[in-house]
Amino acid sequence: MRVLLAVFALFLLTGAAPKRDWSQTARILPSGAYLIGNPAARVKLVEYASYTCSHCADFSVKSEPVLNRQMIASGSTSLELRHFIRDRLDLAAAILARCTGPKGFSATSSAIFAAQPQWLERGIEYQQGNAARLAMYPAAAQVRANADGSGLTALVKARGLSDAAINACFANQPEIDRIVKLTADAPKEIDSTPTFYLNGKIVPHVGWDQLEPALRKAGAR
Repeated sequence: MRVLLAVFALFLLTGAAPKRDWSQTARILPSGAYLIGNPAARVKLVEYASYTCSHCADFSVKSEPVLNRQMIASGSTSLELRHFIRDRLDLAAAILARCTGPKGFSATSSAIFAAQPQWLERGIEYQQGNAARLAMYPAAAQVRANADGSGLTALVKARGLSDAAINACFANQPEIDRIVKLTADAPKEIDSTPTFYLNGKIVPHVGWDQLEPALRKAGAR
């Protein structure tokens, strides 16, 4: 009730309803990709990304203040994130990011990228130290072991995910297959991550410093 009164008071003072923050809107597309922001946005950005890619992490951290908090939040721009899975740690991260659902996906994805230097180093050490034992596990169990051993599971649990929810996500094979299919269906012209498409046209081999001007020219604000 207090929130509604505050919104009504703001409307009376300004003569307009408060603007919607589109960065809080996300949904899963039929392809399995996540669309963050206004579905009717003028500027449509597609990113093929890998959670174990250092350039993807760099882009996520650098772009966050402008891309997420301004361009996407304003409704002028949408971001469609398509997973490009490179290894088991990458798949584990994708499963856990999506495990938070549409409401939490964007923030959890950003948190995973921000913490990449820590969990990726720990994950590589875990793989090297447990290679013989991991090789005896079924493929699905290897992915879960990597999630636990790298600290990724602990990272998302700290964001509110329960053990039961995490177990259910790693047991959801159709959803895991959908994540992997995004990589299998990727255009052959994608040879690295991140790779971007801006309003349908490929923009390869760029970081945030190069992409921001292109977004603004297209109408992002």
